[in-house]
Amino acid sequence: QLQLVESGGGLVQPGGSLRLSCAASGLTLEHDAIGWFRQAPEKEREEVSCVSSKDGGVYYADSVKGRFTISRDNAKNEVYLQMDSLKFEDTGVYYCARVRETVRDMCVMIPFSGSWGQGTQVTVSS
Repeated sequence: QLQLVESGGGLVQPGGSLRLSCAASGLTLEHDAIGWFRQAPEKEREEVSCVSSKDGGVYYADSVKGRFTISRDNAKNEVYLQMDSLKFEDTGVYYCARVRETVRDMCVMIPFSGSWGQGTQVTVSS
């Protein structure tokens, strides 16, 4: 029943920053782990980051670690992805989705079917 809508993408120069938002409706996010994925043209979707439901435990792909920060605001029913020091290879359509959690309540980048948003385009170009 969870519906997700991504926003915040745009055109940015290398080294710049963007903040993406994943807004939920239908259900609150407080009990759900949320992941960010991205897909470049003619490439497979790749994992970016996720935030867990309970204690906010997070995961970052090696390609974005140290540059991206995921967070959540359950009061606003939103999850954010702060992207700093952007590189050309960060270009793509960014999606959020509900993802699974381990028995230890840590998010893993396995999306639930039908949980995807429409995506928001991020273009890093000089």
